Amino acid sequence: VQLVESGGGLVQPGGSLRLSCAASAITFTSNCAGWFRQAPGKEREAVATMFTGIGAAAGSTYYDDSVKGRFTISQDNAKNTLYLQMNSLKPEDTAIYYCAADAPFSLSYDTCARSTADYAYWGQGTQVTVS
Repeated sequence: VQLVESGGGLVQPGGSLRLSCAASAITFTSNCAGWFRQAPGKEREAVATMFTGIGAAAGSTYYDDSVKGRFTISQDNAKNTLYLQMNSLKPEDTAIYYCAADAPFSLSYDTCARSTADYAYWGQGTQVTVS
């Protein structure tokens, strides 16, 4: 299984970036996938998650409060790719962004898992710098 992120870079405050996560040997059509970020000296945190399977939870998303209204997670099943559209970027969004896949969906909490321990597969990360 391989997840390969791309799309990171240096952008000015207020700018936009779109991160991509291409998967091989796994499909974004079941369970949960998401984007996490880790800033220097901080723990890795969930930014956005999405249930990529079918059923009542299909398309269910979660966003951290700090990115609501600015970031959008989406998937393209034909390309087996997960995206994170990031608009109105702020300096505090600077971090390494990681794609993660294959985590459970909680029917009790009606959301995807947000703990790093719940995700089975990870990409290598892509640096996003807002300055």
